[in-house]
Amino acid sequence: QHGEVLAAAINLDIIAITAPRDGEIKVLSDDYDLKAVALDDLDKKAEEEGTSEGLIRGTLARFKELGLHIGGFEAYMTSEVLQGSGLSSSAAFEVMIGTVLSGLYNDMTVSPVLIAQIGQYTENVYFGKPCGLMDQCASSVGALIHIDFKDNAHPVVEKVDVDFSSFHHSLCIVDVHASHADLTDDYAAIPTEMKEVAHFFGKEFLREVSEEEFKAHIPELREKMSDRCVIRALHFFKEDARVEKAVSALKNNDFDTFKSVIKSSGDSSYKYLQNIYSNHDETNQAVSIALGLSEDILGDKGVCRVHGGGFAGTIQAFVEDDYVETYKTEIEKYFGEGSCHILKVRKYGGKKVEL
Repeated sequence: QHGEVLAAAINLDIIAITAPRDGEIKVLSDDYDLKAVALDDLDKKAEEEGTSEGLIRGTLARFKELGLHIGGFEAYMTSEVLQGSGLSSSAAFEVMIGTVLSGLYNDMTVSPVLIAQIGQYTENVYFGKPCGLMDQCASSVGALIHIDFKDNAHPVVEKVDVDFSSFHHSLCIVDVHASHADLTDDYAAIPTEMKEVAHFFGKEFLREVSEEEFKAHIPELREKMSDRCVIRALHFFKEDARVEKAVSALKNNDFDTFKSVIKSSGDSSYKYLQNIYSNHDETNQAVSIALGLSEDILGDKGVCRVHGGGFAGTIQAFVEDDYVETYKTEIEKYFGEGSCHILKVRKYGGKKVEL
């Protein structure tokens, strides 16, 4: 909706060893032997929606459309990013392909933000998932970033220069072992419903509508569309304001306020955005269980919320350092050994390393 976000790259990496190859891109990884993608066949293919091959082909096509150089390569990739968990595995893959093309054929001159935008285009058009630009920007730019998408063609990206270790809290991501794989319709409904509200005001995105104008017309909106459209729009306006409050708190080293914003944001996601479980499968509520258990385990030692796009995947928790092992031990009793990942903010985004 062209709003504002606070996002971070984390220290779970996707790494590729590459070399030029004539006429095609061929990728091998720990788990997959992908089909080669030919440089002379870049049209979208319906059978490649939802596949890594589609992401490669779309990235090549967009590079070429933008007048950037393309070429073939072979790569062996290894990834620590959990797939289908809300940790942006597809965005990391897109950024990797874009970064390799930038490094091998464009003298590493393609900007991180442009690589992110190419990744978003690829995911929307070739992969068939209506994602925004946040995940790609976080992966490509790196560090902790505040992004204002008011002009989506030229997002304003500001690195938030804080030392998280000074707050004596750790970021924990808990994999609740519920895949995102079949939830595209749930994700797509959120921007569709928010745009329905925007269209009522003759606008394309909610960022172009004032909160005051929105509230003044809620009775009319409810006559024209579902209540869920209205409540999700209310979430947008409040969440946009929370981003600026969170950024300000971090800059002022006020971590208590930051935590309170995280908690209120998570509460709003549950009550108003309603992305904690799928309405098409309300019997499966792994994220709800993880949040309820985490609040019970943490008490006043931290805060938790849904992570990523929601509905499945992961939750995040900011936990006091001296309580992290306790939290990890307790939450893994329910979701299994290795389900809780203690993470750090990754300083770098897409990067070329020459040996």
